[in-house]
This record gives sequence, C-alpha cells and structure tokens, in this order.
Amino acid sequence: MIWTPIALAILGAIIWLGNGIRKIGAVSSGDPIGARSGTALLMIDLQSAFWEAGTYAEAAKAEAKERMLAEVEAAKSSGIPVIAVRHEWSIPSTKAVARLLGKGLAVEETLGTELIAPFGDLADHVMVKRVQDAFETKELDRLLAQLDVGKIRLVGLDTNFCIAKTALAARQRGYEVEIVRRGVLSANEQRSEKTLNMLQGKQVTLQ
Repeated sequence: MIWTPIALAILGAIIWLGNGIRKIGAVSSGDPIGARSGTALLMIDLQSAFWEAGTYAEAAKAEAKERMLAEVEAAKSSGIPVIAVRHEWSIPSTKAVARLLGKGLAVEETLGTELIAPFGDLADHVMVKRVQDAFETKELDRLLAQLDVGKIRLVGLDTNFCIAKTALAARQRGYEVEIVRRGVLSANEQRSEKTLNMLQGKQVTLQ
C-alpha cells in the first residue's frame, strides 16, 4: 500500500489527537513521599467554565458548595492549608481535543478559567493543572513537600475524572487520600458510584 501525503497527514493527525486523549486521562507517578505529618484540603476545578455549564443540577451544586465551604472553614480553623487547583488546557494536542470534544471549556487564555466566588479568595495557594491529574506538572508535588503534607482531602469536580485521577496519582506516591462525598460533584452519578468503589479498593477513604 502506498500512502499519499494526504493520507499520511490524516494518520498523523489521528495519532496526535489520540496522544492528547491519552495524556488527558493518564495518571502520573512520582517518588514515594515517606513520613509526613501535615494535611491539605484540595479544591479541584471550581471554575466558572465548569460550574456554570449546566452540567450539574442547581440543587446538587448548592449542597456541594455548602459542604465545601464547611470544609474550608474547618481547615482554616485547624491551620490546614487550602489549595485551589484550576484547570487550563495548555498542551497543544489536549487543547485540540478540548475544542473538538469539550466545547472549548477551560482552554488557556479563555473566559471561565477563573475560580468561582468565594473560593478564589479562600485559597491559601492556587495552582494550575493541564490534565485530569493535578500532579502531572510536579508543581503540586513540590508544594505539598514544602508544606510537609502527607494526607489530602479532596472536594470539587468531577468525581469520575479529575477527582479520581488526582486521587490515584496521590495514592501512587503514598499520600493518604480522603474524598468528601458531599463535597464532590459528578455529571454521571451512576458511574460515580463505580468510580468511588474503585477508589476505595485503592485505599482511598470516603467521608
């Protein structure tokens, strides 16, 4: 079979996009963290692009927001750092996938990547992630090491994607991981039950 330039270009584009899809859902690995005494609260993807997209029911958002705020208040009263993780598609192949399959939400330098009120003002640290796994860039690794954090509590969205992949990456590094069930949202509740059961099998605690 002789490949024409057009066919080769199409094949190359398919491989390139496929690699972007792989990157989006991959779980990173890192060095074992060893013994650490601290805890941190991570708020994942609380951005207007996702929060206001109509993906989640208003009643579910109101309940989750109330619980998230309670978690922040409890963390601050206990001296626990609060870390907000914003999502921005910035890798060329993942940006293309986001535009093709994700309505272009949260592509870098677009509207909607900002944190919703009041969470931006409540965070002690704000970080940016590029894929579902918040550890992918290694910046979160460095921050948690500086803060001597060995346990993370997760709130935010979406249970089946960024919450799950961040939890798995954390467990691979040796973190204790707690997911606040009433503080996370899922566009697919039936699937989220399976996801949470899977995470429990990885020694993730549900609270």
